[in-house]
Amino acid sequence: MTVFLLLAPVVVPLLGAALYLAAGWRPATRWVSAGSAAVTLAAAVALAVTVAVSGPRTALGGPARADALSAFMLIVIAAVGLLATAATPAYLRAEIDSGRATPRTATRHSVLVQLFLAAMALAVLAADLGVLWVAIEATTIVTAFLVGQRRTRQAVEAAWKYVVICSAGIALALLGTFLLNYAAQHAPGTPGLDLAALTHAAPGLDPGVTRIAIALLIIGFGTKAGLAPLHAWLPDAHSQAPAPVSALMSGVLLSVAFYAILRVKVIADAVLGTGFARTLLIVMALASLVLAASLLLAQRDYKRMLAYSSIEHLGLVALGAAVGSPLALAAALLHVLGHGLVKGVLFLTAGRVLQTEHTSRIDGVRGLAARQPVLAGCLGLGVLALIGLPPFSVFASELGIARTGFTAGLGWVTTAVLALVVVIAAALITHTGRMVLGAPAEGPGAATAPGRLPGTFAATVIAGLVASAVLGLTAGPLGSLLHLAADTLTGAP
Repeated sequence: MTVFLLLAPVVVPLLGAALYLAAGWRPATRWVSAGSAAVTLAAAVALAVTVAVSGPRTALGGPARADALSAFMLIVIAAVGLLATAATPAYLRAEIDSGRATPRTATRHSVLVQLFLAAMALAVLAADLGVLWVAIEATTIVTAFLVGQRRTRQAVEAAWKYVVICSAGIALALLGTFLLNYAAQHAPGTPGLDLAALTHAAPGLDPGVTRIAIALLIIGFGTKAGLAPLHAWLPDAHSQAPAPVSALMSGVLLSVAFYAILRVKVIADAVLGTGFARTLLIVMALASLVLAASLLLAQRDYKRMLAYSSIEHLGLVALGAAVGSPLALAAALLHVLGHGLVKGVLFLTAGRVLQTEHTSRIDGVRGLAARQPVLAGCLGLGVLALIGLPPFSVFASELGIARTGFTAGLGWVTTAVLALVVVIAAALITHTGRMVLGAPAEGPGAATAPGRLPGTFAATVIAGLVASAVLGLTAGPLGSLLHLAADTLTGAP
């Protein structure tokens, strides 16, 4: 049973991709993606229960391994994946009806999304740093085709920019992996690239080589996480990708890349002490927040607005990881899930706005509440959740990160971060308010009356907001899993 739970998150999406290749996208298969994500979520929850009761589990003789952190990340992947795939049929139907896509496009989209989910699941289940690197690189290859799906000049340019910058970053991570493997070869027991063995053999690793390796790994994986300085791909890719793909990239892919940083940080702290990785993460977090705040103030595109917000929130997660206490890490992981749910909702609603308003410019959308009240309500509530208003989970996680930051003696850093968060919140409220409120535009060029919001789409985004609110009120059974995952990252027994 344990083997099934460990392999299902990878195998089930692969079977879904094979089914789409064989049968294509049609009414009989349009819910296969959502069904695959639902099965994956059920397996992830069952695996989390197993790990919480019996400890870490392995399969296939060791290459696949799940501890509390892996199980939690699988829940994040599956939950946001279910959100995105449940809204996909309505999105693709609207694209096909408008002539922007064909059933063949929908088939290719569905195959690639299933491969995308499988690659991310493989990344968090990999017991070996090399396999983790391969899985994250696989996400780059798969999502590059999804970013350029519309084949417009802007989409193709965004896809190439994504490939070039992320390949440069992942190449740095590969070099860091080689250096860490070199250090491991000269350590007692020759741990290789096994993550658990590297942590255990940390006292025997050469500090000089390890320091260079850790810096390259954090910067390299930080590229895929959207952290400064190699962040420039993110706004273009997120704004040009189809809405469900943007939801997955922002809500899950960035977090999976940061998961790799967390795994590397455990090794770094054991070899070099907590100061080295902490300093590097603080610098990247502050740079990311300054960048997001400055570019959001005058932003004109609402999909790019959401993309820059993703840079902000991964910066907050980086701050939580830099603090490094069990409570800070638990808050950072809660932020990963809360941000994933809310950002998934927001990119899905932004995609629907683009389909009905035919513009991604903020000043091209006015009076949305008067014409599409449900859609406008979800967009407005999503932004309120994103900026950290209670009862949504982002409020609880940001509060936890801030409190632990002050407790850890990082008062000036935490104060600067909170000031930047306030600036970003003001920019998001201002831009979204202009879109949602006010009178609809009139005269030539005004938006036509939108069609009825599909029921499945409305139910999906509302469910995402409700889940975020419930998570903010009580973590429930996830609370113990979060603390177990935090203990894993601090080396606690």
